[in-house]
Amino acid sequence: MTDSRFDLLCLGEPLGEFNATRAESGAFLFGHGGDTSNCAVAAARQGMSVGYLGALGDDSAGHSIRGLWKREGVDDSHVATHPSAPTGLYFVDHGPSGHVFSYLRAGSAASLYGPRDLPRDLIRSARIIQASGISQAISASACDAVFDAFDTARKAGVLTAYDTNLRLKLWPLTRAKAIIHAACAMADIILPGLDDATQLSGLNNPDAIADFYLGLGARVVALTLGHEGSLVATPVRRERFRPIKVDAIDATGAGDCYDGAFLAEYLRTGGDAFAAGAYANVAAALSTLGYGAVAPLPRRADVEARIAAEARS
Repeated sequence: MTDSRFDLLCLGEPLGEFNATRAESGAFLFGHGGDTSNCAVAAARQGMSVGYLGALGDDSAGHSIRGLWKREGVDDSHVATHPSAPTGLYFVDHGPSGHVFSYLRAGSAASLYGPRDLPRDLIRSARIIQASGISQAISASACDAVFDAFDTARKAGVLTAYDTNLRLKLWPLTRAKAIIHAACAMADIILPGLDDATQLSGLNNPDAIADFYLGLGARVVALTLGHEGSLVATPVRRERFRPIKVDAIDATGAGDCYDGAFLAEYLRTGGDAFAAGAYANVAAALSTLGYGAVAPLPRRADVEARIAAEARS
C-alpha cells in the first residue's frame, strides 16, 4: 500500500502497553497502545485502508508495534525508526474511579518527529488525516507537525479529524487549551470526550459543549459520554445515542475505538455523521469486553452482528 491513497492517515505516538490484570496482583499483560495507533487499528478492523505517520525506536516495543500493524493491515512505510531514541511505554492500573495511566515516554522517538518528517504528498492524497491532543503534547516539534499536517490537508481538500484527548501529565491546562483549541479550529471532525471537554471548555452540558466546538468551525462534533453513550452534532442537527448493555472489563481504548469506527463509517456512508455515531457507539461498547487497548477492538462483523441483535430486541 506504499504511497497509495489511504482512507485514513493517523499521526501521533504508538506505545508499548503494560496493562494490570485483576486476576493477580502485580501482573501485567504486554500489549500495544497510543491513542492514534489504536484509532488506526480500529478503523482497519472496520475495513478501511489505513496508514500511520510517526516514529518508533529500534527496540522490542517498536518491533512489536510494527508486527501488530502488519497483522492488522496498517501501513507503516512512513514511520521512521530512530537509531537511539526509544519507543514510549505506558502502564494501566485499574482503580475504583477507572483506569489510571503512567507513562515512560520522555525523549521517545515519536517526540522527536517534526514538520520536516511529514510526507506531504501522501497527506494530500488521503481522505482523512487524524491526530489528537496527545499527538501535540509530547513535544513542540510533534505539536508543529500536527498543525503543518492539518494545514497541508485542508489546502488539498482532505478532511481533518481531531480527538482532544487531554493528558495533564503531559502539559499544563492553560497550554493545552490554547493548542487544542487552535487545532480544533483546523478540524472538520472533532472527537472530544466529556471529561476532557469539560476541563477544556469550562462547560459540562453535552449540548453546550457541542455548540462550543461547532463554534470553532467543525462540520461534525462527536462527543463521547462514557456510560451515557454519545452525542453527534452538526450545525443543523444533533442526535443522542444511548449506550448498549455490556459486561465491561476494561475501557482503556474505548474512546480510540469510537474514533476509528466513527471515521470508518463516516467514509463508508459518504459522510453520514449520524450513521457513523450509531455505529461507533456500539463498537466502543464492544471494545470494553477484554483487557488492553487493542486486543478487544471489534471487527466490522462483530459490530454489525450486535447492531442487528439490538434491532431485534
